[in-house]
Amino acid sequence: MLITENGGTIILIPDLPRTSPERQGIASSALLHFVEALDSQLHDVHSFMLLRHGSIVAEGWWSPYRREYPHMLFSLSKSFTSTAVGLAVAEGYFSIDDPVLSFFPDEATTQGSDDLAAMRVRHLLSMTTGHTVDTWAFMVDRPDGNWIKGFFEVPVVHAPGTHFLYNTGATYMLSAIVQKTTGTRLIEYLEPRLFEPLGIQHAVWDESPERIATGGVGLRLTTEDIARFGQLYLQKGIWQGRRLLSEAWITEATTSRNRLLVEHTMSMSMI
Repeated sequence: MLITENGGTIILIPDLPRTSPERQGIASSALLHFVEALDSQLHDVHSFMLLRHGSIVAEGWWSPYRREYPHMLFSLSKSFTSTAVGLAVAEGYFSIDDPVLSFFPDEATTQGSDDLAAMRVRHLLSMTTGHTVDTWAFMVDRPDGNWIKGFFEVPVVHAPGTHFLYNTGATYMLSAIVQKTTGTRLIEYLEPRLFEPLGIQHAVWDESPERIATGGVGLRLTTEDIARFGQLYLQKGIWQGRRLLSEAWITEATTSRNRLLVEHTMSMSMI
């Protein structure tokens, strides 16, 4: 049980249930062998947590990390941004078939190509924007701090939907779209819809100079927070009897229907 204090109010966050590996049909010896392999073959391991049927059967942290220590999620942040998109779509803020340019008509200052005009939200999600380079570096290196304009200035070489390219900048644009349409910063939008129901406390997300969550990177959560999020998807969007995400969105986000995504084992923003 994690106990936190918020404005003088004590908040009790129930732990995920814990049980022995053998009760879930897993040999402890196999888990020990796995952990030993981590130690011998990988460097800078932070933590390990294994769930089976919704219960934690093994967990551990490598010094100096601890259970309550929030970890930088790097690209796992993309999965939370994608989830925010699913929530916003369900609430009618926008559609994944809306043109990306329609959200930021004043930012594309140069004459855009037909391929840029054809780019939809779904192409940001699937990283099939038509770019030949990740837009991220071009965005974050802008002296004026306008990352959105930086995204639009990178040439769209291919028709959207025809070429896959890992593109962290595309996920930033999803964050920007959620903020633009809901009027709420990404982390604040997720707070009552995802974080609070899951018992996730003190989430922190890096922001751009425009005060937009970086989306593709920059989220910090604990190991158990990540486990709760993964379990939510395994349970098709239901948490403690309450539906947080539509099952249709879960299916859309976790199914690779595009051969380009199958080749790269990618679905919608890494879910």
